[in-house]
Amino acid sequence: MHDYLLSLLLGIIEGLTEFLPVSSTAHLRISEALLGIDLGNGFWKMYSIVIQLGAILCLPIYFWPRIRRFLATFPRGERNDRTALTHPLTLVMIAFVCTAGPAFLLTKIIGKHLESLYVMGVALLVGGIIMWIIDAHFGSPRTVGRHMTEHMEEVSTIQAIWIGICQIASAVFPGTSRSMSTIAAGQVAGMSRTAALEFSFFLSIPTMVAATGYDLLRTLHPKHGEPLGSMPADTHEWIVLMIGFVVSFIVALAVVAWFMNWVRKRGFAPFAIYRIIVGIAVLVWVMKGHA
Repeated sequence: MHDYLLSLLLGIIEGLTEFLPVSSTAHLRISEALLGIDLGNGFWKMYSIVIQLGAILCLPIYFWPRIRRFLATFPRGERNDRTALTHPLTLVMIAFVCTAGPAFLLTKIIGKHLESLYVMGVALLVGGIIMWIIDAHFGSPRTVGRHMTEHMEEVSTIQAIWIGICQIASAVFPGTSRSMSTIAAGQVAGMSRTAALEFSFFLSIPTMVAATGYDLLRTLHPKHGEPLGSMPADTHEWIVLMIGFVVSFIVALAVVAWFMNWVRKRGFAPFAIYRIIVGIAVLVWVMKGHA
């Protein structure tokens, strides 16, 4: 397959899966294995980082009106019932801190061997089952209007800490999905589907910027050993990189807008079922010796 077409395809996959609770990491890894991409190649490692950055950039653009309103009402909040420590923006950063430190230490201890198709298949399967059970119990029509937290402006400090802790699983076990872990954690903590999803999106901004920035730093300024990836070596590779970046941004922007409307009406069960099916398929594939 031509590199430009390959970049277009991977950019679409990244944009489609980054913010859905299905794990973009697993989908990219599976796609790369199916397409025969050399995962040890420095350029393709850099490519994976850059197209993720493209997807990230859609969030501050899509949520800019909300972000601007949050900034304008800091620290009292839109309803004058918040403080500098309980404002939604502060709670997002609290959740981020609860994730960042432990996740960094755990990934250092456990190592990169977890980034295997077998681990991702298990994470997709188990995460799908958990998500289906949680959404059925906490997101059913019987609970609508009786959530402790219907809107993101009502999130508590305890809920933010809990979501941050639960997000560690997605950082340590590829295939878990950051959005799945935060959405499920939010529902368990009494948040409505919409509130849990919106908080998940806001938490994605510092989390993904930090993770992607760290990977870029390791690529451009490695401290020890080989760099994580390598910069494009010629015009061809720069074009391949830019195609993936732009496509992932455009597709992710459309997905975020669509997903917000979908969840308000239908919930997360279809994504849970999809995860289970893909997880089983990946495990069968791995066990037959194709990866």
